[in-house]
Amino acid sequence: MSHVPHELSEALPDLASRLAERRREDPRLARLSDDYHVLNREIHRAETNVQPMEDLALEALKKKRLALLDEIRGMLAA
Repeated sequence: MSHVPHELSEALPDLASRLAERRREDPRLARLSDDYHVLNREIHRAETNVQPMEDLALEALKKKRLALLDEIRGMLAA
């Protein structure tokens, strides 16, 4: 289990500058990246026991974060 936050710029290092640019142009991408950030912080708080949660709930959030990451990556690759 990693206790390091998975920031978008770290998860998509080759697309970080494109993400910043496209966020300004695409409200949907901006919303998705904001959603990712909020979800990522929630996961990080759970992993560090600041706000503990059940393992199954944490796994569900991680799957949702991964789905958001895939969607964001797809939008940036298009």
